[in-house]
Amino acid sequence: MFIYLSKKIAIPNNIHLKCVSWNKDQGFIACGGDDGLLRVLKLETQTDDAKLKGLAAPSNLSMNQTLEGHSGAVQVVTWNEQHEKLTTSDQNGLIIVWMLYRGAWYEEMINNRNKSVVRSMSWNADGQKICIVYEDGAVIVGSVDGNRIWGKELKGSQLAHVAWSPDSKILLFGMANGEVHIYDNQGNFIMKMTISCLVNVTGAVSIAGIHWYAGSGGYVEPDCPCLAICFDNGRCQIMRYESDENPVCIDTLMNVVSIQWNHCGSVLAVAGSLRGAMEKEFNVVQFYTPFGEHLRTLKVPGKQMSGVAWEGGGLRIALAVESFIYFANIRPDYKWGYCCSTVVYAYTKPERQEYCVVFWDTKNNEKFVKYVKSLMSITTSGDFCILASKADDTQPQDNVTPFCVFQYVLILFNSIGTPLDSKYIDIDPMFVTMTKTHVIAASKEAFYMWQYRVAKKLTALEINQVTRTKKEGRERVYHIDSTPSGASDTSPDFTKAFTVRTKITVCTSSQGRESGTLHRYSLPNVVLVQKYTLNNRAHYLSLNCNSSRLAIIDIAGIMTLLDLEVHTSTDNGTGNQPSTGDPSKFERKDVWDMKWANDNPDLFAMMEKTRMYVFRNLDPEEPIQTSGYICNFEDLEIKSVLLDEIMKDPERPNKDNLINFEIRSLRDSRALIEKVGIEEASQFIEDNPHPRLWRLLAEAALQKLDLKTAEQAFVRCKDYQGIEFVKRLGNLQSEPMKQAEVAAYFSRFEEAERMYLDMDRRDLAISLRIKLGDWFKVLALLKSGSGDSDDALLEQANNAIGDYYADRQNAVQYYIKGRNQERLAECYYMLEDYDGLERLTAALPENHKLLQEIGQMFATVGMCEQAVNAYLKCNQPKAAVDTCVHLNQWNKAVELARTHNMKEIKSLLSKYASHLLEKNKTLEAVELYRKAHHFLDAAKLMFKIADEEAKKRTRPLRVKKLYVLAAHLVENYHKQVKTSQQSKGKGKKTEATHALASLLEEDATSADNRIVDNAWRGAEAYHFFLLAQRQLYDGYLENAMRTALHLREYEDVIPPVDIYSLLAVCSAANRAFGTCSQAFIKLESLESLDPEQRQAYEDLALEIFTKHSPKDSRMIEWNASSEGMEERFRTCIVTGLPVQEYSCWICSVCKHCAHDQEISKYNCCPLCHTPIL
Repeated sequence: MFIYLSKKIAIPNNIHLKCVSWNKDQGFIACGGDDGLLRVLKLETQTDDAKLKGLAAPSNLSMNQTLEGHSGAVQVVTWNEQHEKLTTSDQNGLIIVWMLYRGAWYEEMINNRNKSVVRSMSWNADGQKICIVYEDGAVIVGSVDGNRIWGKELKGSQLAHVAWSPDSKILLFGMANGEVHIYDNQGNFIMKMTISCLVNVTGAVSIAGIHWYAGSGGYVEPDCPCLAICFDNGRCQIMRYESDENPVCIDTLMNVVSIQWNHCGSVLAVAGSLRGAMEKEFNVVQFYTPFGEHLRTLKVPGKQMSGVAWEGGGLRIALAVESFIYFANIRPDYKWGYCCSTVVYAYTKPERQEYCVVFWDTKNNEKFVKYVKSLMSITTSGDFCILASKADDTQPQDNVTPFCVFQYVLILFNSIGTPLDSKYIDIDPMFVTMTKTHVIAASKEAFYMWQYRVAKKLTALEINQVTRTKKEGRERVYHIDSTPSGASDTSPDFTKAFTVRTKITVCTSSQGRESGTLHRYSLPNVVLVQKYTLNNRAHYLSLNCNSSRLAIIDIAGIMTLLDLEVHTSTDNGTGNQPSTGDPSKFERKDVWDMKWANDNPDLFAMMEKTRMYVFRNLDPEEPIQTSGYICNFEDLEIKSVLLDEIMKDPERPNKDNLINFEIRSLRDSRALIEKVGIEEASQFIEDNPHPRLWRLLAEAALQKLDLKTAEQAFVRCKDYQGIEFVKRLGNLQSEPMKQAEVAAYFSRFEEAERMYLDMDRRDLAISLRIKLGDWFKVLALLKSGSGDSDDALLEQANNAIGDYYADRQNAVQYYIKGRNQERLAECYYMLEDYDGLERLTAALPENHKLLQEIGQMFATVGMCEQAVNAYLKCNQPKAAVDTCVHLNQWNKAVELARTHNMKEIKSLLSKYASHLLEKNKTLEAVELYRKAHHFLDAAKLMFKIADEEAKKRTRPLRVKKLYVLAAHLVENYHKQVKTSQQSKGKGKKTEATHALASLLEEDATSADNRIVDNAWRGAEAYHFFLLAQRQLYDGYLENAMRTALHLREYEDVIPPVDIYSLLAVCSAANRAFGTCSQAFIKLESLESLDPEQRQAYEDLALEIFTKHSPKDSRMIEWNASSEGMEERFRTCIVTGLPVQEYSCWICSVCKHCAHDQEISKYNCCPLCHTPIL
């Protein structure tokens, strides 16, 4: 950071000030002093010039109000920003709360204990509570509306300071004897703070200031010290929290009167006096980081400083000295950089621990955000940037040595925030620089060099070199006192531990030490070329574009130059005259930024306070008023960014905060060309040569068709395309033609087109629009012509416009006009216009190459039929079959395979079925076989499922349904065989045909006789099983028993124990105890029963037949064979009774019969559920 005094305001009547406070939200400044002085001031910048923003703008007092109410010296002033209130107190103990009303401040509340004087007041972070401490030990905590919350007398204590913790849970009381006591927010004592910075200090000390940063602007890194306590003897400690046992201790070596943090807790200002030579004291403000590192010292005129206050944005600081308020401007060391039209900057957020790093593409006004923990610096060069940070312990570290104590990481990003590479290093990267090939980081005692590579920038030769280069060759570490020779380097020697300060910059590496020694190295070999001795402590180093001169800005802001090479007296070959003047005598004060031109070693720009100076050959141009940071200096233009304005709203960077400045030679050349003439301007540019100026002259000469001057100027700026263009102009005879070409060269295309049309050269106008890719204009020009237009060109224009609309509906009409069937098909596909794609398929001739692509399009969206049509039209039956298989249209696939005599469909079908069965997807396999018309295979699987479900004793109705489905599949198989045999037998004799069909069927089913011949057996068994139980529960006991008797034929399907148990129940209910006895005998003889079950049946039988005689009331044929029964009678599937009539209803599918009277009650077959017609 850099700081300098910028403004001074005098208090009338020489009244000495006692305190000053700056409202960080609204910008009001309150200052109190002797004789009851209390003033509220406000500085505002008003300017219409966009370039004069921030500190560069003139600041005037928009408010200067004297507040009357105090009679004694005002000693304490404090702001409540949240509620726009000012609280003040004087030496008599009078407290006044002021409020803002219609642009002026008025008294709101008054309080006076009349016992003691107020020593300190502090509002908490949210502005709801105020704590007031009196010298006699009294403490009062009140609310914002004036009510007392609590009060307490700390007897035997003299209070001097008070501070709230950020969460308002803790109060710190600073005592007059230098002690700090910790209380909770209810006034209960917790502990006495340990003061580490006063170790070995003798004599009385008093507290100069306590300030606890509340975190409102975020923290520079996680767990950052934020509680500062400073004593009048210059000792200071900065703590992370109130009981921190390892605070940062600082000895400022000054008499301190006041301290304050800036808006984001990154800088602590310590104000007081310093005793210099000859015992003379002078006022100073020292600036420190939260970690105790000294940043800057500001000397302030006057005798006695009494207060310090930061502005809300941290860009200015107010100092109360005697009867004056001094203002100092601060140029912060933002973490930022500029690469490839992208501004990279970092800021902190209160709600996040990480730095928010923004990559702002100024060309497209886009931003990309990254979050980085413990960010240390941002460095840029070319198209890339390096972020240096402390390594995160949670991240894997690939290239870390095992015994490193401290770890840091360098991450290489491109201009849109994409990380490309990273390196972990064990030296603290306090200073980082980079070139287009190297990154160099330096700590206090060593420096590290990394030769980075980005793949897309490498040639084939370089890629081969990368594969041969060892990692050690690309990364090297050197101690500052070593003397590298460029040979193979060994591990660094860190045994010499002394404090040095290293600075590094670009091109040939230069490093400055705190002692004033400057080391110069050559890259890439890292050879120590020379050492220089400086008379100051370097803060910033920068080399010019040819490494001949080094700019040095020291810690005090004084800029000097150091010549590294002896300049020759001749022209250096870059179009620049040798520099004049003595660089060793060059010196500028209050410099905080500078940038060499990228294309001229004698040209640089520097920032001096709020003025930008441009130097050519050490001769300054008139200054430009600005406070921007210099991004780039090239082509006689300086690009500057107003980072102060961006940081006010970093989430929304504005292009207005990016400013371009033209240097004087460019402005003068433009003025000469416009007002005097080309010849005079040519002479001026000859005297002040630069490629940008020659280009300017060439363009001006082209405008006036001065081809000779234009060609000479293009030669001087090495613009080969410009030279070629001038030669082409010279070959043209027509003056209007030349003017039209020049208009097109300067992108005035409308004017050029109009000139071509005036010359009746529509072809040239069309050619111009074709080069620009403006096909709409091409089409308009083609249609506007009176003669016939070129059909090929019309088609090209229509197709190009179709490409412009691409995936929109408008593209279709243009592709149709352009007869571009390939793009039309793509367009239909992207628009999901499958009807249009189908029409296109029909319109295309057979075997057209596009048909295969259209088939793939249909296949990807599951439109099987359309895809098959497209494939068949281009004679691709295999692709059609593959599509059907892919879309599970197996019946279509089989049909196609049979039609085109393809044999591999069956193997493919079985393979897919096996795959499904391996995954236990049996039902899916059944569906697959069914769709492919492989009904017998489907039936086999279905019977298997039904058998498994029956073994699991699943609900009988479910098992019946499974058997019915399997039987239906067998019936479908019968129909399929019959149909195929009939088709094969066409034209032959009927008897022969049927005979052959039956033989073939018998042969095909011989292996699966049980499934084919007895397909309905399982369904019958469970049908009658369910029917018997339904009849039993409905009270049809005789029918239930008859149906149960019929079930004896199905012992191979239903477990016998279930059959005879049901029969026993039905016969017992029907009081047919003879049949019941037979059923029990059968149950007791079953081998499948265990002894306990058999015993239970015997006990039940004994209980029943001791009461009832085992006789039937009617004769029932128990031992009638099922075979014989079937010969005589069939069974009704509705009642379970034998069908004795010859005329009965027979199902057309399952071929089972039923009584006509009984079936008339049903709409479907009770067994197979086929609708009854």
